[in-house]
Amino acid sequence: MKFFRFISIFLLMLLAGRPLRAELADGVKAVVNDTVITYSQVEEFTAPAADALRRQYPDAPDTFQQKLNDALSDSLEQLVERQLILRSFDAEGYQLPETYVDQLVQDRIRAIGDRVTFIKTLQAEGMTVEQFRKNVRDQYIEQALRQKNVSSEIVISPYKVETYYLAHQDDFKLEDQIKLRMIVLNKTSTDDTNTVQRAGEILAEIKKGATFAEMATVYSDGSQKNQGGDWGWVERSVLRKDLAEAAFSLAPGQVSGVIDTPESVYLMLVEQTRPAHVQPLGEVRDDIEKTLRTQEQARLEKQWIDGLKKKTFIRYF
Repeated sequence: MKFFRFISIFLLMLLAGRPLRAELADGVKAVVNDTVITYSQVEEFTAPAADALRRQYPDAPDTFQQKLNDALSDSLEQLVERQLILRSFDAEGYQLPETYVDQLVQDRIRAIGDRVTFIKTLQAEGMTVEQFRKNVRDQYIEQALRQKNVSSEIVISPYKVETYYLAHQDDFKLEDQIKLRMIVLNKTSTDDTNTVQRAGEILAEIKKGATFAEMATVYSDGSQKNQGGDWGWVERSVLRKDLAEAAFSLAPGQVSGVIDTPESVYLMLVEQTRPAHVQPLGEVRDDIEKTLRTQEQARLEKQWIDGLKKKTFIRYF
């Protein structure tokens, strides 16, 4: 039965004047009702990910190929899902006015620059204006129906958040922390002694009453210079071993001595300490809601797509 249905699909394509021979030569990856997804379409959809993987694994061809195969498989599934969603759009009687599609296209053109740049971009990608217009329309429909059938259905209750929090206490454990300020003075060379001397002079000024934050703003070479050397709350694992040992040995309000390393010289101030603890729910509620929303979105999306698949003829090659 499936064989005859498959033959009928290709007859429909012939009657519709579709370039069947070219698509067969290209390589058919899937058929969704009467729509053919070709290998070149999958490759084109995967191109951005392929470029990123090529840069990520320049010296690991086997890993690159494995990751690329995974990306191609994922792209095929996304293209199949798009066709399922587009078919659902038509089957449910929705309509997208052509004037609205015109506006979407104009918005894309403005984002690219101007019409001349737009045409040159299409030519470089081997795409016609009509193909671009269809892509814009299809992408909008897919996004709109995903929003309607998935995202708009998600409600994360306070009870779900609290239940997740209690079940994942280990995820919210923090090590001992210190509220740290640091002055960093970069050496000009490994045998530079002037920087150590300068650090000693800065430390003397602090002991005389100059604020650590003020001295950091004036003298530090660190990235937190403009924040008065403020690193905020940090855990031991954030710092290099030698710096962590010095910092975590300080009491609140205590300034370290001059810490000399091969590359830089450091002065540190510990403003407060906080023992290891589990973050309170109020601090992590937003993160938990995001996690639960992502999980629920994946569940609802799978449920929706599986329902569309049951009502549609799909064949992979």
